[in-house]
Amino acid sequence: MIRSGLREGVPSLRSMAARTPLHARHLSAHAVMVEFAGYEMPLRYSSIRDEHVAVRTRAGLFDLSHMGEVRLRGAGAEATLQRLIANDASSLPRGRALYTVICNAGCGIIDDWIVYRVEDGFLVVVNAARRQADLEWMRSHLFAATELLDESDETALLAIQGPEAIGIVQTLADSDVSALRPFASAVGRVAGVECRISRTGYTGEDGLELYCGADPAPGLWDALLEAGEGRGLLPAGLGARDTLRLEAGLRLYGQDMDESVDPYSCGLGWTVRLGKGEFIGAARLRQLDPDNPPRRFVGLALGPRQIPRHGMTVRSGGEAVGEVTSGGFSFSLGHGIATAYVAPHLAGAPLTVDLRGEAVPAHRVPLPFYRRGRSEGREPQAFAPSGGAGGTTP
Repeated sequence: MIRSGLREGVPSLRSMAARTPLHARHLSAHAVMVEFAGYEMPLRYSSIRDEHVAVRTRAGLFDLSHMGEVRLRGAGAEATLQRLIANDASSLPRGRALYTVICNAGCGIIDDWIVYRVEDGFLVVVNAARRQADLEWMRSHLFAATELLDESDETALLAIQGPEAIGIVQTLADSDVSALRPFASAVGRVAGVECRISRTGYTGEDGLELYCGADPAPGLWDALLEAGEGRGLLPAGLGARDTLRLEAGLRLYGQDMDESVDPYSCGLGWTVRLGKGEFIGAARLRQLDPDNPPRRFVGLALGPRQIPRHGMTVRSGGEAVGEVTSGGFSFSLGHGIATAYVAPHLAGAPLTVDLRGEAVPAHRVPLPFYRRGRSEGREPQAFAPSGGAGGTTP
């Protein structure tokens, strides 16, 4: 069990959960299945550590078919999207993507999205747990001449991540996938399956996402595993995905942000484009100081045997000043790490985390904890914010 949001094997929940097109493949691989965002999903196939290390050093293959895919098209599609998102898609070229948050009128974060400008409009990838809420929000704010299509149930999403990922896909692709730039996408064939191929990522490693139809997805999964057999590719579950994205300092909706959090407080002010014109939440955001938000989102490093968890209290001088949003053991660094919200005035004050009644020193470190190319076991170093892919769980 790696965090409160992922529970191993709960039969009463599993019987009610939806299944992805790759469900049979997970069972045949003896994956430990859990209920997550209304779906029965693989937590792990071997061990979370083995799958984590595979992604950092070789490659891992993830089933992300629980994510939502929504298409906006028509003459009003861009105006609708601009009304919904805090970022600016007006100059986004076809074939490129951006990361964004969407806010309510009070600038609380409803969800975070990846948005692609595609051939006939926009493809929006939403978090699985927010799919229905997002669809209702989008439909209630559509401008005229905008068509909204929910393609989630007909779409499978496979992600292959790690140093060997591009090379593995290239052996099966009909185009040069290495030429695809970060946060870009193109339509091509992989193992004979038509896919939208993108390069966004959520692990801190390079890699690709393959969007395809639900029916051919199992065959594509098999082909990728076969192509990666000699390169150390492992199927990887939600457990490794969570430890990888935490090391990379990437947010998870529902833990690191929700409708009670504004983009500035969670370190996502770089996604806000107030100069683009009006959008939902802009009026309230203009009242906030981006450099002095209501809360501060920080990275914390603990000792090798000190494993912080979501919801644990952060203290300064014995006083509760915040709480852990995400936490766990860093397999790449060899010690506990966490993200947390703390009061903004605690710029350099010593912090502790309450681990089952023990006040454990927590050293504030810049995010991300891990950056691609670092060797395992090195002590935390100062890194600039990545400014890359955000907290969506594609």
